[in-house]
Amino acid sequence: MATRSRSKSGNGTGSNARSKSAFSLGGGQTGVLAAAAVAGAAIGLAANYGRKMVVQGIAGASGDWADALAAEHQAVLALFDKVEATADNQTTARTHLLTKIKNALGKHSLEEENAVYPALRRANSVHDADALNAEHGYVKTYLYELENMPKSSPEWLGRIRDFRAMLEEHMKMEEDEVFPALRGQLTEDQNAKLTAAVHREGMKLA
Repeated sequence: MATRSRSKSGNGTGSNARSKSAFSLGGGQTGVLAAAAVAGAAIGLAANYGRKMVVQGIAGASGDWADALAAEHQAVLALFDKVEATADNQTTARTHLLTKIKNALGKHSLEEENAVYPALRRANSVHDADALNAEHGYVKTYLYELENMPKSSPEWLGRIRDFRAMLEEHMKMEEDEVFPALRGQLTEDQNAKLTAAVHREGMKLA
């Protein structure tokens, strides 16, 4: 009887041991799954950051803030070249290119409005800052009109050309007058800080 009792007791202990072992295995699997999820999230974040860095590559490879913004101007104008080469029946291509222009200008505007134009105001160039900022409002108006016009309309391409002419005038004022004057007023350290601020703003929408 004692032997049977010990046998039952032993079997119960074995059952508990198996239960604990199975529970431990489940916990291990949960841990592995949790670790995999964390690793996946980390990879996703790293990939997103890498994508942002690629998008910011134009600016990052262009030296200081003024050179970076000028490089972005040229990249946007290259998109306009592609749009102007489309025919009225290439509505999908026009829609895609307009989206790329909108995204590029949105990022660029954020850099200027949140970093460069405030620096202009601090340097007592309030008039230039306000004038350039106001022109960004016209940029948004053009984009709105172009998005809502039929892409197959002959008038659409004409509006694109008007938009480009307005942008080129805006860019010329910045590159030839306003930006060089501001850069000349700032110390080397202040220019470096402005460059960092422009890149930081650009990463928000990259």
